[in-house]
Amino acid sequence: MGTWGIGHWLIVLLIAVLLFGTKKLGNIGGDVASAIKSFRKGLQDDEHASQLKADPNAPANVGSESKRENTP
Repeated sequence: MGTWGIGHWLIVLLIAVLLFGTKKLGNIGGDVASAIKSFRKGLQDDEHASQLKADPNAPANVGSESKRENTP
């Protein structure tokens, strides 16, 4: 009784269609899809930007020099 079968999901879908209508549900689905696409594009842009900013000739331990200067 704790599992949701296909019959339960069809009843939930029918109630959602009756409450919201097919047009509003289609708009919600389109909005969710565009949000996911823009999120994925943002992730790809961040990865691309971080790869461009990396300097292969920079020393690996830049922060260790400042620590040595401040210690007596």
